[in-house]
Amino acid sequence: MAATGSSWICALALFAVLGDALLPFIPSGTLVILAVLKTAQINGAPVMLALGVAVASFLGDLLLLNLARRGAPVLHRRLARRPKLAASVTRVQQALIERPHSAAAAIVVIARFVPAGRTVLDLAIGHSPAHPHRFLHWSALAALIWAAYIVTLGWLNSHWFNTAWLSFVVSCAAATAISTAIARVVRRTRRLAAL
Repeated sequence: MAATGSSWICALALFAVLGDALLPFIPSGTLVILAVLKTAQINGAPVMLALGVAVASFLGDLLLLNLARRGAPVLHRRLARRPKLAASVTRVQQALIERPHSAAAAIVVIARFVPAGRTVLDLAIGHSPAHPHRFLHWSALAALIWAAYIVTLGWLNSHWFNTAWLSFVVSCAAATAISTAIARVVRRTRRLAAL
């Protein structure tokens, strides 16, 4: 019965990671942490979960990239209704085009850790005149790094604390704090570059 419950939570976490490229309000990180805590004692489960999360994350990027590339009307309406999102997409497009390959790769990886950064990045790449294939390997690397990070965070806390609820709270708080700190650094860097 416990294995069945764990597999449902894992499946839900993977679908959340797949879908949060398009719908960034989905708490995919929280669901992955919950899946890690439910499977932490199963031999090899964290590694398998991390691989599944990385694949789901990359597939979510491909889905949104293809929708943006084909000019999906829903994405155009979304950008038209949200001028801040459209401005962010334009800013990321310029940064990816103007910066050297290593800096562009860093942008792709860092975007994974910023709230809604993945969505903005995928829309920017999808609407870019440059061919998106050159970004795909960076996207795969970013998916792997984020998956390893979020699964390791949950796994470590499951071993440091005696209770599942405390492990869950600490893991989610740590993930939120790290994302917030990275977002602040990105905003500060952007402001300094504008001066």
